[in-house]
Amino acid sequence: MLSEDLRNELAAIAPESDCDRLAELSGLFHVAGSVHLRGRGEVALHLDLASSGVARRGFTLLRAFDVESEIRTYQQHAFGRPTRFQLHVEPSTHAYDVLHRAGVLDAAHRPLERPPQRVLARRCCRGAYLRGALLGAGSLSGPRDPHLEIRTAEPEGAQFVADVAAREGAELRVMQRRRHAVAYAKGFEPIADVLVVAGAGDTVLALEESSVLGAIRGDANRLANADHANLVRTSRAAHEQIEAVRRLGLDALPDDLRELAELRLRLPTASTAELARHSRLTKASAYRRLRRIVELAQG
Repeated sequence: MLSEDLRNELAAIAPESDCDRLAELSGLFHVAGSVHLRGRGEVALHLDLASSGVARRGFTLLRAFDVESEIRTYQQHAFGRPTRFQLHVEPSTHAYDVLHRAGVLDAAHRPLERPPQRVLARRCCRGAYLRGALLGAGSLSGPRDPHLEIRTAEPEGAQFVADVAAREGAELRVMQRRRHAVAYAKGFEPIADVLVVAGAGDTVLALEESSVLGAIRGDANRLANADHANLVRTSRAAHEQIEAVRRLGLDALPDDLRELAELRLRLPTASTAELARHSRLTKASAYRRLRRIVELAQG
């Protein structure tokens, strides 16, 4: 749910300039793109995406540069897996030129592992690149133990995403998994730093609100559990004291214990503090006398 909300928010952001559009395309293609060499200088490019909204976003970004593309769908082989979306770029000299400007291809139409510095020269471009990376391969879970990650094919790609975030004061860690790598953040503050750079302020607020509500519910549950435990302990102690008084008999008790024993019989659900107030004793004195009654009955 949070991942979908994040993608929807990011996909609704209108880039302010062509450099932002190019940087966002760069982020998309570097985490979710495939480039296949066909010979004679021709290449086939497509994005493999989890969301139709992100596919439409890529389509819109390319169309802003008059690059033709087509959205296709396919079903993953594993049972129960959701539909995936592919955005195929129509091969043309103009398309290659635009993707070269975005740092996806070099001048000879060969794929680049990472964009050149010119693509990320400005702060807005670095935010747009992170936005593209999140749209293409990002996921967000929470609100309990929130976790953000951007998946890449190789650890070098994840490290590059982390380096881009670091230039804007956000921290992403890198981890190698069996078949891929991730740049990730755990905890609200590190995640919020990354999302703010990418422009997902609403998701940050929603995550914070959910986190606060979760903490409040957790505190309330802990207090309720503590109160229940206290009530159980008080009830058991009172029952033990009443049984001790009945076993001994009031007349067999010394004067200093008899008054408190009578109070306990009259107020079977009262706490030690309440009995102390009624007998004008301190709580410690009342506790010691009640304990003495129980010990006499046991001895």
